[in-house]
Amino acid sequence: MEFGTRIFIAFLVSQVVCTGAQEEEEKAECVPGFQEKVYQVEYSGGFLKDVPLLQVVFDDCAGNEDAEFEVSNPDFLIDKNLNLVPRRDVIDSGDVMFVHGVNVHVDDMAQVTIMGAPSRSPQTLREILGLSDMMPHRSKRALLVPPMFVPENQRAPFPRLIGKSHVISSDMKEDHIFCLMGRGADQDPKGVFSINRLTGDVAVSRALDREAIAYYHLQVSTTDLSGRLVEGPVDLDVSVIDQNDNRPVFKEPRYSGEVLEGSPTGTTVMTMTAYDADDPNTDNAVLRYIIVRQLPDKPSPNMFYIDPERGDIVTVIAPHQLDRETLPTTQYELEIVAKDMAGSEVGLTGTATATITITDRNDHAPEFTHSLFQASVNEGSTGVVVNLTVDDRDDPATGAWRAIYSIINGDPNQNFEIQTNLDNNEGMLSVVKPLDYESSMFHTLLIKVENEDPLVPDVVYGPSSTATVYITVMDVNEGPVFFPDPLVVIRRENIPVGSFVAMLNASDPDYLQTQSIRFTVLRDPADWLIVNPFKGNVTTRAILDRESPHVHNNQYTALFMATDNGSPPASGTGMLIITLEDENDNAPYVFPSVARVCEDAKDMNVVVIGGRDKDIHPNTDPFKIELGKQPGLEKTWKISRINDTHSQIMLLHSLKKANYNLPLVLTDSGVPPISNNTELKVQVCTCKKNRMDCSRAGSIQTNHLLLLGLVLLSIL
Repeated sequence: MEFGTRIFIAFLVSQVVCTGAQEEEEKAECVPGFQEKVYQVEYSGGFLKDVPLLQVVFDDCAGNEDAEFEVSNPDFLIDKNLNLVPRRDVIDSGDVMFVHGVNVHVDDMAQVTIMGAPSRSPQTLREILGLSDMMPHRSKRALLVPPMFVPENQRAPFPRLIGKSHVISSDMKEDHIFCLMGRGADQDPKGVFSINRLTGDVAVSRALDREAIAYYHLQVSTTDLSGRLVEGPVDLDVSVIDQNDNRPVFKEPRYSGEVLEGSPTGTTVMTMTAYDADDPNTDNAVLRYIIVRQLPDKPSPNMFYIDPERGDIVTVIAPHQLDRETLPTTQYELEIVAKDMAGSEVGLTGTATATITITDRNDHAPEFTHSLFQASVNEGSTGVVVNLTVDDRDDPATGAWRAIYSIINGDPNQNFEIQTNLDNNEGMLSVVKPLDYESSMFHTLLIKVENEDPLVPDVVYGPSSTATVYITVMDVNEGPVFFPDPLVVIRRENIPVGSFVAMLNASDPDYLQTQSIRFTVLRDPADWLIVNPFKGNVTTRAILDRESPHVHNNQYTALFMATDNGSPPASGTGMLIITLEDENDNAPYVFPSVARVCEDAKDMNVVVIGGRDKDIHPNTDPFKIELGKQPGLEKTWKISRINDTHSQIMLLHSLKKANYNLPLVLTDSGVPPISNNTELKVQVCTCKKNRMDCSRAGSIQTNHLLLLGLVLLSIL
């Protein structure tokens, strides 16, 4: 084909979307060819010979070695610096020219537009291509693209031809070209495949990786020079043929498993699984497993077996040999190899380590280190008295070793308790209820030890799993004990000094010894009592007063101590509670002590007063409140009873604003009754508009309604 034809076709192809970029593998980010497709030059009456017009940007992504450039206008060339230079003085350059760049790596086209150039006479396509009218036409072709296959990991040189679109019909025009589209052509990753625009030959431009992309779906079509679709698009499927370029890989470098000691032969311990990234439909990814080493190799170098296809590790050692207590170690380490190619000699391998732990079962009963343990304890004390030790050959970190102790005989009153020391598995025998030497000097306990986990069926607890404990109780001088405690008596208040109150009773628990007891007062808040130190009889040394602040809820509490003459002496305490009966020994009194009335009898002139008494029923209310025995009082004041505790005082006529002392007589209901002659201070105040002015009577202003409300509230 002539130069003009090649340049024009190459340029048109470079402008359509089916342009096939060719990339080198080591520069995947580079798009080979002209980095700028369109250039512009200003026309200024012509171009001078050897004067550069512009510099094109061209990169074949491989160093531009042996790159050749042709210009559609023979009056121009591309020099070694990629400058567009006139070969001679040019006046009629035309308004467009094309630059074709080509080498083994790239075939690309750029356009140069001459801005402001004079128009030339029209040229036909055949004139541009330099074709004569007599040139025969190619036969028309139709597309039929079979699937193509490319082995992965091919080596240079590239590009490599992988197939072509078949021509099965005739009459394909000269201006029809092939286009390749899809992922791997004009879509990322771009430039993996390319197509010869004229022949339809498809080539691969670099080595492929099946594990990255195993399948490419492309499309082939033909267009005319204007980009109009002529035929297609037709699917082109390219499959990458797998090579065994990936080793088997275990998910983890180390795996852990456990097997119970004594497990039957064939017990599955764990499963090892490796993965191969190669094609699973080929032997490249068919794995086989083997054990290449066992550490330690005792008692047998082949204690375990791995299923070559599934990767299951099982035991092959006899159950009686799989004994954790007799094996040299409780952990075995296996080196596992996975090989592809179904385990053939040419297969690739991957390695991992399996650690197998022989776990414990309760096949050894705990045994006491001694059949007899002895201890002594002071009577009256509590706490740990002896530690019981045992041996157990099972794993200390399991329930097959941890001990549980129980008292199976000798503790009817549940004075003892036994717990396990979690640090050393010892049994801590404690006294939880104090022991009494006088009741029993010795205790014999039978203790049993078991494990948290049950024993295996063929193992039983033997005689060594029980032990006897002798406990000797040491005598201690115990303090006397009061009975009853507290001692409660009822006495009347105001009984004469020296009156009998109570008789204290205390006994010495150490009845095997002859000891005397001495009584003393330990706490007597009002200092009312005295006790005979030898007999324990309590008498009064002062008057008992129920109304004393030391009496609460009619009860007075005192504390006494009894001390023996042992060595060293011991003491005990007892409580005496005296319930005091009331006598009518307190006169009633009036409240409030100050009352206010209005000077004008038409206004507020009623006062409500009440009686109070420190005694209790029946020595208190109902109270009798009367005017004192002064003549003429009944003409000014009148007293009326309201209830058992309150009465009202009424001013019968007006009085001057002043303070008055009103004599009253209050009498309680005791037998005999007690009367109290007292005075009520009455303030006569000026009352206007519901306001009370008592300033001259030594009072502040007070609201009548508020005063009445307070008085009524006290009555209620």
